[in-house]
Amino acid sequence: MVRIRVLVVDDHRIFAESLAAALAAEPDVDVSAAGSGPAALRSLERAAAEGRRFDVLLVDADLGGNIPAVRPAVPVPVQEGGLDGVVDGLSLVAAVRSAQPAVRIVVLAEKDDPRRAALALQAGAGGWVAKDCSLSRLLTVIRGVLRDETHLPPALLTGVLRELTAARKHRTESERLVESLTPREREVLRCMVAGLGRKAVAERLYLSPHTVRTHMQNVLGKLGVHSTLAAVALARRAGVGPVDLGPAAQIRAEASNSA
Repeated sequence: MVRIRVLVVDDHRIFAESLAAALAAEPDVDVSAAGSGPAALRSLERAAAEGRRFDVLLVDADLGGNIPAVRPAVPVPVQEGGLDGVVDGLSLVAAVRSAQPAVRIVVLAEKDDPRRAALALQAGAGGWVAKDCSLSRLLTVIRGVLRDETHLPPALLTGVLRELTAARKHRTESERLVESLTPREREVLRCMVAGLGRKAVAERLYLSPHTVRTHMQNVLGKLGVHSTLAAVALARRAGVGPVDLGPAAQIRAEASNSA
């Protein structure tokens, strides 16, 4: 019998343990539980290193209990040295899809929310189900996402499609703004997406800090934003990825940003 390895991630201990126990009663399911995003990532990394990867992640939508009302649906970069900063459910979804794309993810929610369900799908989840759904329904979703199916409550379909359509419109606008940048400005933007500060960008591109400052100001102006964080969010919506940082460059960047 092929067994399905499931990891339940929920910071409500009683719920996590109860769900894990119910799933463990199934003859073809092996289940473990984690109480936080960092704990889940450590479990995933350890299982992968031991050659027994998890198949499905069940993630609490409210993991961490501090999710902004408006959240950009962008992948969270997985950096060498761990992901202890990842705490909330949607960030965990994006991080796991980046680090272990073979793992299928289902988000467990207290209530139906078309916007957050759409963000979960954009981050890489394959399903969104209510926490109070039946065990048989949850097992159907688990087995479905393993067949690359997408599962949503019927009542959410219209709202999620509306949100995804709006997100596509925003992405198109973001792409248009990014296309207005010069090649050098796009290169600077990719450095910003990678988290490099002005000094680190100057060293990487062999430019003076003053020149980099000018480029960054031009980037913000052309994108119509007022902060680096907003520029990075827009860039990611447009599909702009970070520059490739080797371990040494990553260390220098972190040192530069903390200086």
